[in-house]
Amino acid sequence: MIQVVLVIHLILALAIIGLVLIQRSEGGGLGIGGGGGGIGGLASPGATANALSRATAICAGCFFATSLLLGVLANASTSKGSILDRLDEPTAVTAPAEAGADEKADKKDDKDTPPAEPSVPVAQ
Repeated sequence: MIQVVLVIHLILALAIIGLVLIQRSEGGGLGIGGGGGGIGGLASPGATANALSRATAICAGCFFATSLLLGVLANASTSKGSILDRLDEPTAVTAPAEAGADEKADKKDDKDTPPAEPSVPVAQ
């Protein structure tokens, strides 16, 4: 169910992007949907702008609805209750491993052996 709503949500997002890009802004924009042309009142710039604005508003409303639905479905599929309810529950915290524990174990085994000489000659 979540996957279906998520696909619809993504399609709506792409539709909103496309609708916004083809609308004519005050500065011109892409302006693909408008133009001074041929069919008269059917595809006049004003009618096209109203149709694109209405389609954008419908897609935005559906996008908002799918956002809320995805939030509800995500909450239902995970743990029950609020995160604030879980503040009182004790959590098991494990202590981090001590840094250099392996090195200390190696040094205990090598107490009797002399330190290795440097591989690079040191000027005296």
